[in-house]
Amino acid sequence: MKKTDILKKILPGLLPLFVFIIADEIWGTNIGLIVAVAFGVLQMIYVFIKEKRIDKFTFLDIGLIVILGLVSIILENDIFFKLKPALIGVILCTILGISGFSRFNIIATMSGRYMKGFSFNEIQLIQIIRSIRILFYIFSLHTLLVFYSAFYMSKEAWVFISGGLFYIIFGVYFIYELIYKKIKNLKYKDEEWLPIVDENGNVKGKAPRSLCHKNKKLLHPVIHLHVINSKNQIFLQKRPMFKKVQPGKWDTAVGGHISIDETLEEALKRETLEEIGISNFEAKFLTKYKWESEIENELVFMFITKKEKIENFNLNEIDDGKFWSINQIEINLGKEIFTPNFEYEFDILLKRNILNIKLSAI
Repeated sequence: MKKTDILKKILPGLLPLFVFIIADEIWGTNIGLIVAVAFGVLQMIYVFIKEKRIDKFTFLDIGLIVILGLVSIILENDIFFKLKPALIGVILCTILGISGFSRFNIIATMSGRYMKGFSFNEIQLIQIIRSIRILFYIFSLHTLLVFYSAFYMSKEAWVFISGGLFYIIFGVYFIYELIYKKIKNLKYKDEEWLPIVDENGNVKGKAPRSLCHKNKKLLHPVIHLHVINSKNQIFLQKRPMFKKVQPGKWDTAVGGHISIDETLEEALKRETLEEIGISNFEAKFLTKYKWESEIENELVFMFITKKEKIENFNLNEIDDGKFWSINQIEINLGKEIFTPNFEYEFDILLKRNILNIKLSAI
């Protein structure tokens, strides 16, 4: 659910309060109370007819108006009524605070409950939490102002702070959000975008590459290709020193991100041609697994292929490349020569007897 959807559910529920404020100025507290309750009931009937649901926010608002309004009338003291918007603010701040700063996101949970079959991806959750935290600070500031105005300011000032100022603050907030979004889009305009996936590889969203390398919650797919010759030797590439992850170490022959709207096969062919100069090959899918490095979280799709020689690898992509025997690899394991990711995959190759089978079967 977008932040605008959340606000669309909350703000209409506060309308009876603002109706009371206007009616109270014209006809007084008693008539204002009747008008506000009547307006709230009609609003609930309208929502029920149109959407087949009871507007709980409006219902709560009417209940609080009646309770605090009656207390004000009985005690002939309107301070109780003035505190009503602040009490609503405390409730909202509590919900927003728990949702934005703890592991239990009440708003996301409620959204999932009322929107059956819908779930948030990591990008959406990050955006929602950011918005919730901003709203928490806005509601907190407004609630404090309402409390202060109820005790120490004139009724006219309280009316403005609890009513008009509320919408002014949100207007400023929405303008800020629009500007922020445009600036962010310009920042990532020329950057490669990657798909965000679940553990099964289903695409749930997208994010710029730089953001994927900063947030480990953004699981994105990559392809790895192992090249093996008839001597059961494995071709490895030496990672360039400019790489952020494991620079200068020996790694799987081919590895790269899958771009947005690109299939596994397309990414495999593109990366293989770019890194080791091979365009004519047949690859066999072996397995997929999650791998978390120092900077990112990847869903790795692992392939193998047979090739006797690799002579045209791209020195702009890799520093060096050569075939290694199984023995050469085994005696150097754990010595910071290979990447941890390759050593993990080498173990998979051994356990599945990939290096002992007849390679013509690949």
